[in-house]
Amino acid sequence: MEKTLRNQVALVTGASSGIGRGSALALARAGAAVAVNYLSSPDDAKAVVAEIERAGGRAIALQADVSREPEVERLFAEAIARFGTVDILVANAGIQKDAPFKDLSLADWQKVIDVNLTGYFLCARAAVREFLRRGLKPEVSRAAGKIIFVSSVHEIIPWAGHVNYAASKGGISLLMKSLAQEVLEQKIRVNSVAPGAIRTEINRPAWESEKAMRGLLEFIPYGRIGEPDDVGRAVAWLASDESDYVAGTTLFIDGGMTLYPEFRHGG
Repeated sequence: MEKTLRNQVALVTGASSGIGRGSALALARAGAAVAVNYLSSPDDAKAVVAEIERAGGRAIALQADVSREPEVERLFAEAIARFGTVDILVANAGIQKDAPFKDLSLADWQKVIDVNLTGYFLCARAAVREFLRRGLKPEVSRAAGKIIFVSSVHEIIPWAGHVNYAASKGGISLLMKSLAQEVLEQKIRVNSVAPGAIRTEINRPAWESEKAMRGLLEFIPYGRIGEPDDVGRAVAWLASDESDYVAGTTLFIDGGMTLYPEFRHGG
């Protein structure tokens, strides 16, 4: 694989499993040193680091709760102390706390918003501050910094029974676009990826049985579930100069889920 991210440093939140892990591995394959953030799974994060190091890359595991401002500040300080700077942020850490709307507690509403939306704000703010402090390094990248938010098809597809999650992802869409509009002239590129059904632990009930998989594939015209590496490769591309003219855009990685496949036979 071409080392399109050589001499760059990436920080990936929620990188101990799933899409975060896939993104961390893809960025490392492209040549980036990777700060692997985790909340409560140190062994899983260390396994990601070990996999990167076995392939000849550089990585470090860093614990932090992205919904807490002091911990985000510490996370970035530790990554910068180890690697010198941060060039790429992949804001991925997210949670679900599902319930019918009438039963949804304020605590579960707030926790999802705190992690999935406020956490993205806190990490992006820390990243922008570091990009501006360091400035442009043309020998490394044409951009002063790259931010990639991991959103979801549910930033545009309503999701009954998951109102807090869908609201957080809808918020990410305009957080990304508004931030991109504000910082692009400072050579900071901000984009999102919006995965559909990906084979991760968070949605295991949707794919682990043959019956569940058949039902899931009704929503995916391409006929297969996505893999974390499908997202990881897109993240690595958005982080590279190959996508230098791409800004303020959401890249849907969903096998066609957002094409409203239930209408494919006439609606």
